[in-house]
Amino acid sequence: MAVPDDVPQPDKIVEDKDKKVEPASKGKGKPKPEDPDELSEEDAQLKANMELMVERASDPEEGVQKLALTSIISEIRTSTATMTSVPKPLKFLSPHIDALKARCEAMPVGSEPRALLADIVSVLCTTVGLKDGMRDALKFRLQGSADSLEIWGHEYMRHLAGELAEEQKHRLEKGESVEELTKLVSQIVPYHMTHNAEPEAVDLLLEVERLDMLAQHVDDKNYSRTCVYLVSLCHYLPEPDDMTVLQTAHEIYSKMNKYHDALRVALFMNKRDVVEATFAACSEPLEKKQLCYLLARHGYRLNLEEGVAAVADEGLRESLREVLSNSRLSEYYLALARDLDVMEAKVPEDVYKTHLTDQRQPTGAAVDSARANLASSFVNGFVNAGFGHDKLMTVTTEGTGSNVHWIFKNKDHGKTSATASLGLITLWDVEGGLPQIDKYLYSTDNYVVAGALLAIGIVNCGVQNENDPAFALISDYVTNSDVNIRSGAILGLGLAYAGSQRDEVAELLMLVVTDPDSPLEVVGLAALALGLVFTSSVRDEVVMSLLQALMARSEAELQGPVAKQLCLGLGLMFLGKQEQVEATLEIAKTLDEHVSRFAQTMLQACAYAGTGNVLVVQELLAACGEHIEGAAEEGKGWMASHQGAAVLGLAMVGMAEPLGSAMAGRALEHLLQYGDPAVRRAVPLALSLAHVSDPDMSSMDSLSRLSHDTDSEVAQAAVLGLGVLGAGTNNARLAGILRQLASYYYKDPHMLFIVRVSQGLVHMGKGLVGLTPYHTDRQLCSGMALSGLLSVLVAGLDMKATLGGKHHYLLYCLATAMHPRMLLTVDEESKMVAVPCRVGTAVDVVAQAGRPKTITGFQTHNTPVLMSVGERAELGTDKYIPLSPILEGLVILKKNPDCMEE
Repeated sequence: MAVPDDVPQPDKIVEDKDKKVEPASKGKGKPKPEDPDELSEEDAQLKANMELMVERASDPEEGVQKLALTSIISEIRTSTATMTSVPKPLKFLSPHIDALKARCEAMPVGSEPRALLADIVSVLCTTVGLKDGMRDALKFRLQGSADSLEIWGHEYMRHLAGELAEEQKHRLEKGESVEELTKLVSQIVPYHMTHNAEPEAVDLLLEVERLDMLAQHVDDKNYSRTCVYLVSLCHYLPEPDDMTVLQTAHEIYSKMNKYHDALRVALFMNKRDVVEATFAACSEPLEKKQLCYLLARHGYRLNLEEGVAAVADEGLRESLREVLSNSRLSEYYLALARDLDVMEAKVPEDVYKTHLTDQRQPTGAAVDSARANLASSFVNGFVNAGFGHDKLMTVTTEGTGSNVHWIFKNKDHGKTSATASLGLITLWDVEGGLPQIDKYLYSTDNYVVAGALLAIGIVNCGVQNENDPAFALISDYVTNSDVNIRSGAILGLGLAYAGSQRDEVAELLMLVVTDPDSPLEVVGLAALALGLVFTSSVRDEVVMSLLQALMARSEAELQGPVAKQLCLGLGLMFLGKQEQVEATLEIAKTLDEHVSRFAQTMLQACAYAGTGNVLVVQELLAACGEHIEGAAEEGKGWMASHQGAAVLGLAMVGMAEPLGSAMAGRALEHLLQYGDPAVRRAVPLALSLAHVSDPDMSSMDSLSRLSHDTDSEVAQAAVLGLGVLGAGTNNARLAGILRQLASYYYKDPHMLFIVRVSQGLVHMGKGLVGLTPYHTDRQLCSGMALSGLLSVLVAGLDMKATLGGKHHYLLYCLATAMHPRMLLTVDEESKMVAVPCRVGTAVDVVAQAGRPKTITGFQTHNTPVLMSVGERAELGTDKYIPLSPILEGLVILKKNPDCMEE
């Protein structure tokens, strides 16, 4: 068919453009903002051409329409734009948008020109501000051609994705089909995944609830950015979406054979079956060994003999068991100490540095020597933790050893803590520690025997020995007639098997908990020990026995601080388990009113620890904000006891990521100003929990201010908080603050004791040991470590009756959280290798474009090196390949076959 004369040919369009431009160039009257006089000659020509083509698009002839529309599309696609401006063809077309929409609606459905015009209008809608609820870009996109969307570019895709999510929600509410939207999603997602916009692809799939489509678009180039974004996203999503993104990340890592990353996500999900399946899926022996280092750091026990994670090869099984059991941790720790030249034992005076403070020393009647010696026992234990020798307890002389002499410088329960400090000094070294402790088991003094039993538990904490000496030595003493010996044995068992979920321990301790004749003090410790051993396990029979114990006790007993240990033991069973706590929460509502609200708050806080769940935070804040009438009266303190747990809960729920910690810190500052006494007393403890072993300046200033508070309980909590805040950091500013406090409180023996303990905590392990429960680049929280910290901080809610009274040995629960803060590299034979590495402040690079630097302000050292909270390390050589993507703790290196020797 011949083309009619009035159908313009491409060269004819150019001629027409020239004709159009001429009269305008004369410029009569005032120039308008859009007048061509203000445009360059090239832009004026383009504008005239666009207007002509819009006119031609309304031509009755289909051929003319098609040619005009293809010309417009060609102009749009070939135009260039900056980040801040709209492409010029779209700018010149925008005044005609309504006319183009009307023309598109008038065209016959299914015709090719209509599809082309719908494409143009859809793109045009992204540059024009539309009213709320209008989704014209998507509406015309669905009427447009079925061609690939990617020709329109990234900005158009983003706009379309935003409208897609809204439309999907709208349609689902009305019960309409979303099939055509899903087809569009399946076009947009591959584009984002191949153009470094993985976060946008994830966001879109989350909005349309089709995250299952993600795995098929992942390859070895984009899996890392995708999964890092997924994992970081889970903190900001409600249940059950948070688990869905983690499952997707785990699936992608497993698909790419990145087992270390997959295991990290599995541990984060806190699901034993997923952890075991991930471990079993890894077939490379060396990589399996690296996975065991991660599990050992997390305090996670695997059964290598039978079950999903069983290892058939006996030689491999033994080498994996050695790693999992942490049996060489003491050896590596001492190697770090030798490398840093800090092997020489320290005495408490090296920490106190009394010569640096004012000469206001306690004299005369103010001296409380037994309490001062008790403080020195703790400080000596903490400072020399894991070194195996000191100058008070392990020094032997001819005849009777001076170590016995030091123990007997303490009174009653002080002897228990002094003897137990031997467990801290020989921490992780079962072979070397037990012979030194054993002789005290035969003492005629029951307090010393109790301390020895506790020391056995401490030395085995976090370490599995193939001979399993702890249970054999301690179990017979659990039913001893002496309360002190029973207490030492029970807490010793709890520490020795923390996180192990050993059935024999459960059977033994459940008998104590459910026995109505057992003293409440013993029952409280047994509950706490069960919580430590069965952290996050939700073991039904243990939960029921703890509830039974709470129901069986009298009102008077439930008002004391020991009842809080029962509630904490119950809460630790559900640590991080979220909605699994609901049924137990309902039962807790039926408990005696003296303990019911505390139990409920503790259960909820533990279950949502580290999740950042906003709804739980709101509930806890509401509990903190209550002003309970009569709570200040004598004997009515139990009415507000749950508020202390709620304040700690705020820190527990929000501490998972920096934003949550900052928001929790702000909420705690408000509570200090408006809260009741029960709330204010818990705030310093919560502040320290949000920044364990991380001497954050603002938190340090807040706690320093509170350490002089008029309420002595707030001041005591603040001093203990300072110790936890700087635990194992040797922070000079913090040490100076504590020295000033020691001088300030020299006449108050109770306060001075807590100041001394905090000084010991700050210099813990001579600065080589940290208490933070977070590890592996702050992505994982060890339930075992958090349990020990909570045991001390919950005891801190009743400082005078517990840590400041005769239950000071509860401080040894911190042993579960103590871990060398080191990066140590070993070769394939587990022998230490010194390699250069860069250590600097970690930078958040989630969803950032390109390949940004992950650390800043770094220094280069040879391994082993110390790592503080918030620091990250990178290997400084190409000779080796690390088997762990995150350099922290123990990392296996293998030779890089591609590296050329110089």
